[in-house]
Amino acid sequence: MSDDKNTKKTLSISGRKTLQLSPSSAPLSARTPGNVVVQRKKKLILKPGEVSGEEQVAQASPVLKLKKKIISPVPSGAKDDSASARQLTESELKVRAQALELANIEAEKQHKKELEAAKRRAVENAARAGSASVQAEKETKDAKKIVKDDAKFQADLETKKKIESELQAIAEAEEEKKALADKDKKKPAAIKKHAPVEKEPFEEDSKTSPESVKPSRGRGEPTRRTGRLTVSQALAGETQERQRSFAALKRARAKEKRKGGAGNQKKLFREVIIPDHITVAELSNRMTEKTVDVIRSLMKMGVMATAAEEIDQDTAELIVEEFGHKVKRISASDVEIDLEGPEDLEEEMISRAPVVTVMGHVDHGKTSILDAFRKSSVVKGEAGGITQHIGAYQVRMANGNKVTFLDTPGHAAFSAMRSRGARATDIVILVVAADDSIKPQTIEAISHAKAADVPIIVAINKMDKPGANPNKVRQDLLQHEVFVENLGGEVLDVEVSALKGTNLDKLAEAIQLQAELLDLKVNETRNADGVVVESRLDKGQGLVATILVQRGTLRIGDIFVCGNEWGRVRAMLNDQGRSVKKAGPSVPVEILGLNGLPRSGDSFIVVDSEMKAREVSEFRQNRERLIKEAAPKATLEAMFEKLSNKQAAIVPLVIKADVQGSSEAITSALVGMNTEEVKAKILHSAVGGISESDVTLASASNAPILGFNVRASRKAAELAHQEGVEIRYYSVIYDLVDDIKAVMSGKLAPELKETILGSAEILDVFSAGKTGKAAGCLVLDGIVRKGARARLLRDDVVIFEGDLGSLRRFKDDVKEVQSGTECGMNFASYNDLKKGDIIECYEVEEIERTL
Repeated sequence: MSDDKNTKKTLSISGRKTLQLSPSSAPLSARTPGNVVVQRKKKLILKPGEVSGEEQVAQASPVLKLKKKIISPVPSGAKDDSASARQLTESELKVRAQALELANIEAEKQHKKELEAAKRRAVENAARAGSASVQAEKETKDAKKIVKDDAKFQADLETKKKIESELQAIAEAEEEKKALADKDKKKPAAIKKHAPVEKEPFEEDSKTSPESVKPSRGRGEPTRRTGRLTVSQALAGETQERQRSFAALKRARAKEKRKGGAGNQKKLFREVIIPDHITVAELSNRMTEKTVDVIRSLMKMGVMATAAEEIDQDTAELIVEEFGHKVKRISASDVEIDLEGPEDLEEEMISRAPVVTVMGHVDHGKTSILDAFRKSSVVKGEAGGITQHIGAYQVRMANGNKVTFLDTPGHAAFSAMRSRGARATDIVILVVAADDSIKPQTIEAISHAKAADVPIIVAINKMDKPGANPNKVRQDLLQHEVFVENLGGEVLDVEVSALKGTNLDKLAEAIQLQAELLDLKVNETRNADGVVVESRLDKGQGLVATILVQRGTLRIGDIFVCGNEWGRVRAMLNDQGRSVKKAGPSVPVEILGLNGLPRSGDSFIVVDSEMKAREVSEFRQNRERLIKEAAPKATLEAMFEKLSNKQAAIVPLVIKADVQGSSEAITSALVGMNTEEVKAKILHSAVGGISESDVTLASASNAPILGFNVRASRKAAELAHQEGVEIRYYSVIYDLVDDIKAVMSGKLAPELKETILGSAEILDVFSAGKTGKAAGCLVLDGIVRKGARARLLRDDVVIFEGDLGSLRRFKDDVKEVQSGTECGMNFASYNDLKKGDIIECYEVEEIERTL
């Protein structure tokens, strides 16, 4: 190149000059465009019999024999076709071989994929079929057929390769013979045309270069390189295996799970726990099933429920069994299982004192007999001289044995108390006055004793009175199937006088004899249980319950469940008001430490832990709440009853009593007086003094407050005066019931009594001027009185009822007209009068009703 850089020179090739890269020992990566030079290659002149180096390589290398099969296009103007034909180079043959090998590999991979897909489909179909053996055998046969086809394909592929190799060898042999024959014909020629210059591998066309061939590749092949391939790496034979990313692995796993995971996974069958009530969503969650499928199953059963609605235990059990799961039924009441503990062993039993309940008619001397045994005077301290709550006492008899007495009320309102006393007792003493014989409450006491299946001892009291007749009492008892010993029966009877103390020792002997026959034994080392005799709210002590221990021993600090309430024993008092630390069987005590006020007759039991007591208490409270909130059935009977209730007059009341038993007795007595027209509605009934909240409730409902042996606080009394709320205090239940009965009687609608005064027949009808029409009548019977009620009858059908407007005799107004007399009369606002109609005159009288 000259020094003048601005001079342009043209590179031209004339004649037989050739443009190519000069061979260099430097590596390919070091070559640059600046190293390219132009060189003219000299002619190759062969002597007769010599072979070129290219032919020698072709003869020595069997790989190059294949290139003779493929002849490149003949250049235009060539004279000798065989001599000037362009043959394939070694690199081109390698490319063809690699392409063929890659095509075979791809075919094998594609076939393997089809084989795997067929196997997977067979497994999926078999899994869907479940236990259908016929389908499984069919799929197994298909899989075996696919395996056989695969083996056949492999055999065909090997046979094809052998045939191709044999054909290739034959073609190479023919080409070699033909080339030798051509050489023998051309030996006289002085100069053999130069063969085309073989290109180096890097000069091959990009379409035939090995690097440009991009065969299809599976994702799982480990031979794929990563990054850019350099010449030095290619010459050194170094390859770098490609690493798959974490995201690619994750996608592959998800794809595999979608394809074959659902079919290969077996359904899990679980043990489903079903409570009393469960929502549809919770049930489907416990079964691990779709909520839609559960709702669909319910609809097939005729149950229309949403995911948030509850279904009962039986329906849930059917759904669980339909889905193939195992059912385990539980109930909220399971917390009460084993609450009473194990059964007592015979060797642990010891004798206990008998529990005796004194029952009978009011004022027959029940409490007086107890006072005679206790040598106390309880009856003098009772209001009206009658017992109005259950009293529990333990008495030591003359022989040293102990007896527990329960004193029950005898008034009709205390039927529930008598029933509870009979259930908690061993022996019933039936007190009957010798001068009064059998009364209604005596009969009821007999029924309670028979229902409780306890023995009866008849105590014929008031034998000191002049009119006493014990034989009449025995005869009357026969009517109620009570057969005393004097009349050939088995029931013990004793004639006593509580006032004089006569024959009380015989009564005590009868009690001991009956107790020995019963053989009363119990285990005193176990946890205590018993029954609530009475409960009350004390101003100083708070909630107090009288407990009769029936089994075990109750100690201070014990945790117990008492009906719907629970608590811990803080203190215990015996029947004499003294503090005790423990109470054995048949011992009545008052306990403190309740969380709520229990009802009389509730069971009492000691539990091991506070958690257990809370669970039992919550379950019982929820059960009672559900019972109260239960909606009535939508029946016609319920609808008519609701309508009748709306028409009835309501007497709202608020009741406060000293003890729970008295409150229940008052409530039951008032409710028992309800009729279809007037009903007593108890807004609130509780134990304790009258508070401001009670006054507020009564004021809002216009209800009076009834206080039984309680008083209102000063603030409550002032608020009641401001609000105009009436507070009535009672100490005898007779007075309370009678007053409320009078109030309810006043709410009754008066009874209407109709009296017919007389009747008259219309003889003629004439005009009466401004007043309309008047009727000339003849009084048939009775009298017709002016201003009285009258009805117009036509063919014995009532046409009109109203008041008589005027009554005249000739032209004079009269007050009444006697029978057999003619008169004129008309109605105040009715003129449709016809000859022959009957006018009936009557009056209505209102009569007050009572309950």
